Amino acid sequence: MGGKFSSMDPMEVEVPALKTLLDRDPYLHPYEREFRRRYAVFKDYVERVNSSDGGLDKFTKGYDYFGIHVNPDNSITAREWAPGAQQVYLVGDFNGWNNESHPFTKLEYGKWEINIPPSSDGSPAIKHLSEIKLAIRTHSGQLVFRLSPWAKYVVPPPKSEGFTYKQRMWSPPEKYQFKHAKPKRPKSLRIYECHVGIGTAEGKVGTYLEFANNVVPRIVKQGYNTIQLMAIMEHAYYASFGYQVTSFFAASSRYGTPEELKYLIDVCHANGLTVLLDMVHSHASKNVDDGLNQFDGTNSCYFHDGARGEHTLWDSRLFNYSEYEVLRFLLSNLRWYAEEYGFDGYRFDGVTSMLYHSRGLGQGFGGHYDDYFGLDVDTEALVYLMLANYMLHTLYPDMITIAEDVSGMPAMCRPVEEAGIGFDYRLAMAIPDKWIKMLKEQSDDDWSMGDLVHTLTNRRWMEPAVAYAESHDQALVGDKTIAFWLMDKEMYTHMSTLSESTPIIDRGLALHKIIRLITHALGGEAYLNFMGNEFGHPEWLDFPRAGNNDSYHYARRQWNLVDDELLKYKFLNNFDRAMNHLEEKYGWLSKDSGYVSWKHQDDKVIVFERAGCLFAFNFHSSKSYTDYRMGVDVPGDYKIVLNSDDAEFGGFSRIDNNVVHHTFDEGFAGRRHSLQLYLPCRVALVLARH
Repeated sequence: MGGKFSSMDPMEVEVPALKTLLDRDPYLHPYEREFRRRYAVFKDYVERVNSSDGGLDKFTKGYDYFGIHVNPDNSITAREWAPGAQQVYLVGDFNGWNNESHPFTKLEYGKWEINIPPSSDGSPAIKHLSEIKLAIRTHSGQLVFRLSPWAKYVVPPPKSEGFTYKQRMWSPPEKYQFKHAKPKRPKSLRIYECHVGIGTAEGKVGTYLEFANNVVPRIVKQGYNTIQLMAIMEHAYYASFGYQVTSFFAASSRYGTPEELKYLIDVCHANGLTVLLDMVHSHASKNVDDGLNQFDGTNSCYFHDGARGEHTLWDSRLFNYSEYEVLRFLLSNLRWYAEEYGFDGYRFDGVTSMLYHSRGLGQGFGGHYDDYFGLDVDTEALVYLMLANYMLHTLYPDMITIAEDVSGMPAMCRPVEEAGIGFDYRLAMAIPDKWIKMLKEQSDDDWSMGDLVHTLTNRRWMEPAVAYAESHDQALVGDKTIAFWLMDKEMYTHMSTLSESTPIIDRGLALHKIIRLITHALGGEAYLNFMGNEFGHPEWLDFPRAGNNDSYHYARRQWNLVDDELLKYKFLNNFDRAMNHLEEKYGWLSKDSGYVSWKHQDDKVIVFERAGCLFAFNFHSSKSYTDYRMGVDVPGDYKIVLNSDDAEFGGFSRIDNNVVHHTFDEGFAGRRHSLQLYLPCRVALVLARH
């Protein structure tokens, strides 16, 4: 299956709904030929799979063919793809680590196979949890040892044996049986981004079981309907946060067994939570002994050879997406986590790096469309993403896919039938960058209301975005969480409800709430929060490593802070919960994108309507306004349904929420009606018709 594409003129390729895309954005018309060319390459791959590999369904279940399998008669079959190998052997506990007693047979297209009969007692020759490895004779004659790329379970070695992970046979006598149906796909995604390992307050690595029993109830209570699990695919280096994957099919053993991860996902489904996996297909760890790098003794195999196969900034390897078996491996990887573990969707990491030969480094992406359709675009990676989305949405209609893309590639979140890339959402990465920049570089008295509104609303029409004020990226060492930018060292001394309040803490609590609400309500069609940030988790996030004496002090979540009734963290937590429950009631994330009627720089006031609600924000540090007039399109009686100044949210209770606000027939700010209300400084209000 070489790399030859169809010789058909791209302009002749029929793209089912391309006209819809081009009519929606006429500025894309000059790039029609490029859209057709991309679709032609995509279609060529699909046709090759359908004609020679039993169709997409079979092709994307490579894990049923490759790797190690116990057959119904307890014989064992193992298969690998190692095109650069001279010979492949299976070694392990089962054969006393005899390097050459169990050779594979060479098949066509670089594939290898071995069949091992059952033991004399009829049981499998390779027992559950016994250690196995591949011994590969390279073309230079050297014998090297590798883990199977399809390994389902790998574990860290005893400390006395170094750092190289070990593959263990995973064939438990009893497999976990899912007991709960998947929840319906949410119309509004309220995502709780989380990491199992840091999900405990103790100085250790948390487990799947602890997370299921202790953290899931918190997430449900807070009003989130989706969790996004990070660092699940096995990574030998814990401090890589899961982004240097070594074993793609193995769920990380540092948190527990594969069956315990299934239990966690089942518990999530029982609680109505949709579960997304942070999927890293943009690059792979450089590890050789326990990773994919130089698997068959060559520098290529799964990756591009030479400079194109190296990501210098991330010190990792880059996949060769044009290679047929690499496509099988990656597409099968997506299906594996859907079929085996029941994941409901994926957040694709590093999409910008995949889309461009420059890896997006040093590019401004100022908005000119030439940036997205020139020679810098990596067609092979782009078509892989089209294939991934097409496959997932064809086989699993409710599957959710999210792209981590900072470039804003047009049609990222349009269906493949329109020659789009096919994602459901993209992360609105400019929003957290804007908040951190404002907090770092300006006094809030100098914040530009117009600039803020532009950042929150600047997204492509009908291409849904996930809005967030901060994710794990902003929590890492070298940066600070929003709470820490706002309150810094005073969080250590003045977060008690018994201590005297300070201007810094008052400002921090107030801005933390309104930053989150305006992001939630105006920034996108889904919302994301990183675990702990809902209550203003102090400090940064840092994993145990040589640079911090292997400390877990910053690699945990201090739930005790939010659970302590005498600390002010509970106020931020209460507001976060109220915000999510209000969205559940009114559903603004799945409704219109919001109409901003007012952004007044001197008053520091922003007003907009969305999903029948009226949102009003006063960012001013000292000015409160009586009878502040606001435009509203729908007449009637309005009442406050969320008030960031309420005492339960750590506010000053300056507003009576029971007052009914009647609209005037007099229009204002381009709206047909208006109302007036008291708007204190540093307060956010949401009103709805009574």
